[in-house]
Amino acid sequence: MKKAILATKVGMTQIFNEDGVLVPVTVLAAGPCVVTQVKTVENDGYSAVQVGFMDKKDRIINKDKSGKKEIVHRHGVNKPEQGHFKKAGVSSKRFVREFRFENAEEYAPAQEIKADIFEVGDKVDATAISKGKGFQGTIKRLGQHRGPMAHGSKFHRHQGSNGACSSPSRVYKGKGMPGQMGHKRVTVQNLEVVRVDAENNVLLVKGAVPGPKKALITIKESVKALA
Repeated sequence: MKKAILATKVGMTQIFNEDGVLVPVTVLAAGPCVVTQVKTVENDGYSAVQVGFMDKKDRIINKDKSGKKEIVHRHGVNKPEQGHFKKAGVSSKRFVREFRFENAEEYAPAQEIKADIFEVGDKVDATAISKGKGFQGTIKRLGQHRGPMAHGSKFHRHQGSNGACSSPSRVYKGKGMPGQMGHKRVTVQNLEVVRVDAENNVLLVKGAVPGPKKALITIKESVKALA
């Protein structure tokens, strides 16, 4: 893995390619990210680059004359994290992620990673938390069929039989049931980069990317493309 960046999802639109074909794309605000730490085999046992994305206010604690503490920016970056960013020589960041680069030693703290590391035609994998849809039944969640909707029927959108009563006298593991739908870590592989706006740090990726608008998206060089 040699190329990766953090981005936020702006939304979807469509563009025309050079052949005049309409292409659906997802607009991503990719970077700029800064290197907050470089991990090496000698010090940490593995080679990786830690990057930060999007500025965040520090948590500030003030004391009045009576000695009572007053917290300003309660949800800001705490003291240990502030020290970590200060050591790297960067401002406090909202998101911090780690990428296992083979060439991690080529990076340095405070170095910027921008959208121009990708080129048109590159294949990437997009990872994000999918949209949460709450607690759903088996028809919506798993695509199961409903029962008869007549008044005499006692089975409409119910799940149905869960298994035999005498043998094995239990429900098999993996049985499709109602439950939480969405809000899971999802990776869409082998997406194509169709346009790169290096000046505004914007990537246009062909197809859909998981997550709602403003969601944090991890863009990595595609595993399938490297295989």
